[in-house]
Amino acid sequence: MGKKSNLKTKKSACKTSIGGQAVLEGVMMRGKSGIATAVRDPDGVIRLEADRLKPQEKVNKLAKLPIIRGMVSFFSSLVTGTKILMRSAEVFGEEEASEPSKFEKWLAKTFKVDIMSVVIFIGVALGLAFSIGLFFVIPNFIGNIFEKYVTQKLIWVNLFEGLIRILIFVAYVLLTSLMKDIRRTYMYHGAEHKTITAYEKGLKLTVKNVRKCKRVHDRCGTTFMFFVMFVSILVFSVFGAIFPTLTNGALKLVSKLALLPLVAGLSYELLKLLSKTDSILVYPLKLPGLLIQRITTREPDDGMIEVAITAFTKVLRMDEDASEPCCKFKVPEKVSCLTARIKAMLSEGGIYEASEAEWIVCEATSLKRDKINSDKLVSVKMSEDAEEFAKQRLSGRPLWYVIGTCNFYGYDLKVDERVLIPRPETEELVMHALKTVKSTDRVLDLCTGSGAIALTVQKESGARVVASDISADALAVAKGNFEKHGASVIAIKSDMFAELKGKFNVIISNPPYINSDDISSLQLEVKDFEPISALDGGKDGLDFYRIIAAQAKDYLVQGGALLLEVGIGQAEQVKAMLSKSYAVEIIKDINQIDRIIKAVLL
Repeated sequence: MGKKSNLKTKKSACKTSIGGQAVLEGVMMRGKSGIATAVRDPDGVIRLEADRLKPQEKVNKLAKLPIIRGMVSFFSSLVTGTKILMRSAEVFGEEEASEPSKFEKWLAKTFKVDIMSVVIFIGVALGLAFSIGLFFVIPNFIGNIFEKYVTQKLIWVNLFEGLIRILIFVAYVLLTSLMKDIRRTYMYHGAEHKTITAYEKGLKLTVKNVRKCKRVHDRCGTTFMFFVMFVSILVFSVFGAIFPTLTNGALKLVSKLALLPLVAGLSYELLKLLSKTDSILVYPLKLPGLLIQRITTREPDDGMIEVAITAFTKVLRMDEDASEPCCKFKVPEKVSCLTARIKAMLSEGGIYEASEAEWIVCEATSLKRDKINSDKLVSVKMSEDAEEFAKQRLSGRPLWYVIGTCNFYGYDLKVDERVLIPRPETEELVMHALKTVKSTDRVLDLCTGSGAIALTVQKESGARVVASDISADALAVAKGNFEKHGASVIAIKSDMFAELKGKFNVIISNPPYINSDDISSLQLEVKDFEPISALDGGKDGLDFYRIIAAQAKDYLVQGGALLLEVGIGQAEQVKAMLSKSYAVEIIKDINQIDRIIKAVLL
């Protein structure tokens, strides 16, 4: 409910001309030099938009004259209010910010008009038509009946019509207050009033201070509407007395509509004048509007007050500082547009793999990859998450750490800097292990890391699985993955075999196997982000294989199997370490690289 005038109350600690309006899940505040709208979006984030107003010195002098300024303010508020309502709806995806249709482009080109301006004009026109019909045509019709059957005295007819208008207005407000969305708007209306009042009292704008202020205000648009109805009685009566021939038949309604701008101008001046004083002498004039405000405002929750404070504070800064920047709402966008933007961001940073952008968008929006090139709108929060993921990726952080999960053998695993990202070749290790593991076996996953091997083997075979690692952080990640997928795996903190007991039918391991001297030459996303302790296999990369060759046989049953992943060029050396106690087989990966060692204890 809009209001805008200079304020000079006797009890005010701070004078302000800032007024406001409740919008969809938010509040608009308007000051001398700026206008700001704060809206809480579906994700609970307060979004802000602020623009500069036309400087007062550039406003036509005629528009500053008493009464005329009220007319200008009335129609300006209608246009601005409609525009702000439409913008607030965009924050919720109510108005899709899509490409104009061919017809819209043709209209814009042919008639040199902005389509949004046309929409706003139509909205204002329809709103005026509805208001005129409800508050003037219907009362005029009922007034004609009253004039025909009760009295023809103009003053009584106008008084009767005015009463009908007021009753219709109160009934309209009461009925709309029954609607859930309107009730919330009335709550934001209350937050707007409370915030302005708190400032005028010189209170610091905190939720606590604002909450204890009244939710009714002298400059409210509700009071203005009541004054319009009150003033119309006087104006129509005086006009009828001067021009009696213009108050008959159809001319009666036409003349009233023609006088509406004058009524609005006079009502504005009355509102402005009465808001300057708290005198008890003028209180009866204020009382009806204040009582109706008890309906058009409701007690807001703390979140609504935060929104109102955000809008008010921004406008206050704009009034006090000409350099205070404007800003625009971030609104929902098509997921196809988001995907294109993320691809462009990564490409500009040297990451040209389109699938990475697609993974990022999927993670941010929870959409499947076949849906991310559609016209579906995604929230601002989702777009911001995708942008943040892209920035992290551009810093060199591995994609799977960025999105926090990695798919391994069909299982989504949590991964971060505490563990290595499982590689496709490790899936091949698991595939061959599953050919050996039986449901009755006891299996050890040595150096488990994220728990990828242990989890998959347990879920796919049903075997009893133990997972060990020297890193408590890695085990914490592994345990989380076990719990997520319901895998019955026992996790043990152990430096290789030191804390392990009993024997196993199968031992599987993907130990660190990178040469220490080669660590510095690895890709940035590996050496700067993945745990070095899970990569460094010693001077020749074989330190952990030597430990396994020396100790694993003490933890395997007779005929038990050892399956190891090895680095490029290491297979023959590891085979040689195991040959005395094991029947050793070297298995090539999908790229025909010697990658897996299978050793059966003799």
